[in-house]
Amino acid sequence: MKKDELWEAYRFVNPMIGDTYQAWSFGVEADELANLVVSGQKCATSSLYVWYERGEERLPQVSDYNIILNGREEAVCIVETIKVSIVPFNEVTEEHAFKEGEGDRRLETWRTTHRDFFSKELLEMGLHFHDEMPVVCEEFQVVYKP
Repeated sequence: MKKDELWEAYRFVNPMIGDTYQAWSFGVEADELANLVVSGQKCATSSLYVWYERGEERLPQVSDYNIILNGREEAVCIVETIKVSIVPFNEVTEEHAFKEGEGDRRLETWRTTHRDFFSKELLEMGLHFHDEMPVVCEEFQVVYKP
């Protein structure tokens, strides 16, 4: 299903909802992570604050609606942001790592995986990773599945 079709279907059952949303896929393993969201296992994500500082993307806000896309750019569900916090990488909590729903859901695994991912992204921007870098931790809930 296309993102516009999914949004219109959601608006049909929620006519008071506006028409503002973002549509995106996860940066790696888009299909797997989208499936985790649909199943309810993944209800959080994280990104580096520097991406927002540079104006490349808008900082997520509570009550934002996002259409999650799979690797083929197909819309799989709509989520609503319920919490946003900015914390240093080394202060991301075990609870947040668990809510991200990936792998064994442990904080140590989250740190290893995200340190590697963030380091590669930063190198492309000419920056280097450090453990005190601010991370945007976002929690969401699925509000609509086709």
